[in-house]
Amino acid sequence: MRALVTGGGGFLGRYIVEQLVARGDHVRVFSRQRYVELEQLGVVSHTGDLQDASAVAAACEGIDIVFHAAALPGIWGPWKLFHGVNTLGTQNVIEGCRRHGIGRLVFTSSPSVVYDGHDHLGADESLPYATKFLCHYPHSKALAEQAVLAANGVAGLATCALRPHLIWGPRDTQLIPRLIERAKRGQLRRVSDGNNLISMVYVENAARAHLQAGDALSLTSPVAGQAYFINEPDPVNLWDWVNTLLGHAGLPPITRSISASTATAIGAVLEGAYGLLRIDSEPRMTRFLASQLSRSHWYRVEKAQRDFGFESLVSIEDGLRSLDLSN
Repeated sequence: MRALVTGGGGFLGRYIVEQLVARGDHVRVFSRQRYVELEQLGVVSHTGDLQDASAVAAACEGIDIVFHAAALPGIWGPWKLFHGVNTLGTQNVIEGCRRHGIGRLVFTSSPSVVYDGHDHLGADESLPYATKFLCHYPHSKALAEQAVLAANGVAGLATCALRPHLIWGPRDTQLIPRLIERAKRGQLRRVSDGNNLISMVYVENAARAHLQAGDALSLTSPVAGQAYFINEPDPVNLWDWVNTLLGHAGLPPITRSISASTATAIGAVLEGAYGLLRIDSEPRMTRFLASQLSRSHWYRVEKAQRDFGFESLVSIEDGLRSLDLSN
């Protein structure tokens, strides 16, 4: 199989690339920079910006399937940038697939596209898209996901969207490093009563789900035109998991807390100040982050299990043992 992975040098994208290479597929990546370590595996690099339609189309030539994992993450920044990369960039990928007659597109989405600020307890894919968003990332991803699913069946293209929740594991540059850094500085606080349950997914399990969905995807399969939550089947207590992680790093557990309302108020004030002063760096707290840290949000994966055989091969316990937190 000739596969293109956008964002192939990123956290999730690199695991997708490695799993494709390991089973003998021919892999090309589209990223903003070259990754020599991937080229040493025989991967072909195309560099460019998702907002450059011609560069995206060139990367799609001669490809059988696209795994579109590239995105601009984060909870702070201008709408124009998030919309340009995540929404318009995804539309460029769709057009690239159509232009070169590619038959399959697997899109990496996010559960945040349906997050409405309320507790999600064992929710499934029947949840509607959110109508209000507390930051630009989920809004831009929701528009992108809708475009991907609407493209299913047009010009022979079969599409699906996967929504991995809180991806973590070795080589993570976002979630775990930030938690460790803030813990070392004494800046971590439990938000609310600490009883909220969340879903998460180990990065190798998330990558494998992409390959499984891609293999099952066709215009006549149940996967075509569908969105799927991707996470471990059972939720975890967020703050118990954080304390376990800190323990593996030789750090003390979180003992101090603030209320959800206080965190939300702090987030609103910081957002206002950062916006007024045009500060580009991400505030330590935002309204979206306060909601995510205080609410339960866990999702069922029976649909992915049924339609393409998704299962977690690496447990949370084994995943924690794989982390190098010595630094």
